[in-house]
Amino acid sequence: MTNSTITLADDLTITRMGYGAMQLAGPGVFGPPKDRDQAIAVLREAVALGVTHIDTSDFYGPAVVNEIIKEALHPYPEGLHLVTKVGARRGPDASWDVALEPDDLRRQVHENLEHLGLDVLDVVNLRTAAREEPNHDSIAEPYTVLAELQQEGLIRHLGLSAVTMPQLQEAAAIAPFVTVQNLYNLVNREDDDIVEYCAEHTIAFASFFPLGGFSPLQSETLAKVAARLDATPQQVALAWLLQRSSTSVVIPGTSSLDHLRENVAARDLVLPADAVAELDTV
Repeated sequence: MTNSTITLADDLTITRMGYGAMQLAGPGVFGPPKDRDQAIAVLREAVALGVTHIDTSDFYGPAVVNEIIKEALHPYPEGLHLVTKVGARRGPDASWDVALEPDDLRRQVHENLEHLGLDVLDVVNLRTAAREEPNHDSIAEPYTVLAELQQEGLIRHLGLSAVTMPQLQEAAAIAPFVTVQNLYNLVNREDDDIVEYCAEHTIAFASFFPLGGFSPLQSETLAKVAARLDATPQQVALAWLLQRSSTSVVIPGTSSLDHLRENVAARDLVLPADAVAELDTV
């Protein structure tokens, strides 16, 4: 990729090829990993490969992933940016529970600071309740809490996760944000309007589950294009996202060194116009 980084603010330039740390926890993103040393090795290799954008959250584990990041990378190298999320908690049964009450959000921010070993968080995304509670529309109250914590100096930049267009516009009227993190990939393009909004306003659009998540992308067309380009389907899917808009970023997650290297190599894969046209039909 010719544009391998994106500048979102004076103090925030990130690589468009990021790394999602979610899979460093145990099965179901709950509990400790099977191999902690391997998890640490993956994080250190991501940084060695030039990735400066690591996505995480204290509800991965919970706390497990942030503690591994701290163990692997603290003191953090200059230019490395950790993007975290608040707005959920994990139940004892590994459930994902909405947690948007003001006092709880403040606690979550302090927990992220503690477990990552930081005095200030680079970016905090507000995870909305849009998936669990589709009728829970307004995010004004929880987003205002994060804006207040930003004013207090605990957060540098704000972001949104699992957000709808009306919620995005509501947040924009309260305080600026630098990232939007929504489900989006080659076969799920419901948020095309949000991708375009982000490109227009120089906001990073981070696709979560860029490779389909727990149900990996399956497409005959994708496989054919990949074979023609001597690349893997996963690499082509990531390259397609990076070429989708000028502010698209990707955060593929893996607990495997080989998969990490394969994913990061997709940043150098430029898809020809005919391949893009073919993939656009998926």
